[in-house]
Amino acid sequence: MKRETLFLKIALFLIGAPIAALCFIGMPMLAMNAAGWSLAYVVYGILAVMYASAIPFFTALFQAYKLLTFIDQHNAFSESSVKALKTIKTCAIVICSFYVAGMPLFYALAEFDDAPGVIVIGMIFIFGSAVIAVFAAVLQKLLNNAIEIKSEHDLTV
Repeated sequence: MKRETLFLKIALFLIGAPIAALCFIGMPMLAMNAAGWSLAYVVYGILAVMYASAIPFFTALFQAYKLLTFIDQHNAFSESSVKALKTIKTCAIVICSFYVAGMPLFYALAEFDDAPGVIVIGMIFIFGSAVIAVFAAVLQKLLNNAIEIKSEHDLTV
């Protein structure tokens, strides 16, 4: 079991490292370059949405790491796992909300640049986080049911 969770922990790192690099290197460079643009306020708004969504993103990554640690410790069917899934679901909903609120900014940038692909990029973030929220909610419900069945089974034996 440890080999599979090690692979998933490495995958979590490989997901988080580029986003951290983007937050610390890429987006500040974009903000410096946007100072001379006529729609700089739109770019700054989109950057604010991206920075605000980075906090719940890294929180969800940490909770996923904790969930994998619970699996390593043979403690997957516990209330701690349910709490981690609930936090992941909440983080995904928050990220989705940030990007829904920021869609007018994506629209303004797409109108100015005449590039409808910018709106699609915003929609990818919305639908991706919505799928993760639904998936986490389903897993949370399944895990709650499994814990209930396990506790009933422990009481009958």
